[in-house]
Amino acid sequence: MAVKVLIVEDNPVARSFLCRVVRESFSDTLTITEAGDLESARRQINLTGGAQGLHGVDPFRLVLVDLELPDGNGMELLAELSQYPATKIVTTLYSDDDHLFPALQRGADGYLLKEDRFEVLVEELQKIVRGQPPLSPAIARRLLNHFRDSQRGELPDSGFSRPAELMTSRPVPIEKTPDHERLTPRENEVLTYLSKGFTIKEIANLMGIKWFTVNDHIKSIYKKLNVSSRAEAAVLATKQGLV
Repeated sequence: MAVKVLIVEDNPVARSFLCRVVRESFSDTLTITEAGDLESARRQINLTGGAQGLHGVDPFRLVLVDLELPDGNGMELLAELSQYPATKIVTTLYSDDDHLFPALQRGADGYLLKEDRFEVLVEELQKIVRGQPPLSPAIARRLLNHFRDSQRGELPDSGFSRPAELMTSRPVPIEKTPDHERLTPRENEVLTYLSKGFTIKEIANLMGIKWFTVNDHIKSIYKKLNVSSRAEAAVLATKQGLV
């Protein structure tokens, strides 16, 4: 079955460029749908079960969203798709905090700058199958500097709320309430491979499934175990004797 991709971009040249980037990034068979505005994007999403991805319709697995669109802002679409079962990536020219952090707060799984070279964008998108967030190098540096500043109490006024534990120099323990009994056998298998350091692509090959299916399992594992990274999942799994 082909992996369905939605590209929301009003500029035809940029849209064509992003299509080439996506095709170069993945070895899977792809079906790419293009939308030039929010209305068209919503119409396509409704055909795949709506913003909740329901009704048994095969949903998009990857959505690229521009922020500035003729009929609104891509942030609106990100917020609407908070429960949609896809990897959602912002593709924009804006690298400032006022766009970056609100996009991440609204559920973006990655943030890429369209001005980056073709090869750089391909490399960043390929991180999806390795379980890494696709971030343009300049964005990764900005995030790193942001949280370095936050630990020194020098967070710029970006509208992004800093977690309370970053306000102190001492680490604050985070209470976990894992519900590992709810993990399915497949999720337990994925978690075992994650704990051993396998990439998403390697796990997919070992289990004989698609990388986006592994990605779905990982998202479910993170939610059920109340963790946000591979490292946290591995540590918790070891402590709880899950693997």
